[in-house]
Amino acid sequence: MPLQGFLGGIMIGVAAAIMLVAIGKIAGVSGLLAQTLALTPSKSFNVIATSFILGIPLGALLAQYFCGPVNSFYPSSFITLIVAGLLVGFGSRLGSGCTSGHGVCGLSRLSLRSLSATCVFMSVAMATVAVMKHSGLSQ
Repeated sequence: MPLQGFLGGIMIGVAAAIMLVAIGKIAGVSGLLAQTLALTPSKSFNVIATSFILGIPLGALLAQYFCGPVNSFYPSSFITLIVAGLLVGFGSRLGSGCTSGHGVCGLSRLSLRSLSATCVFMSVAMATVAVMKHSGLSQ
């Protein structure tokens, strides 16, 4: 549904802008998760970061409640999911942020580092889809 994707994108952009303008925080999920799990130095419990992180699954549950379930496909192997999650976490640390931090927040601040990171993310994503599609591994 293009309209739902468009509206979702607007909501993400507005939330990121509000966080940046109102409290001076970047709405990158990996950074907020690190703050929530106390993986970064902080003087006190970060209510904003924790609320943002908890809002992601709670928002998905609300959307499912009001709009119905979404069909998702995951690898059948739990090990594959764990390895994939660890690789994503490693890549977020290596790239100084995640796709949301660079793609939404970094690009809106005209960061050249975020532009280059987003180009790499998108190129690898397109290559992965092409390989999966042509190898018969995708559904």
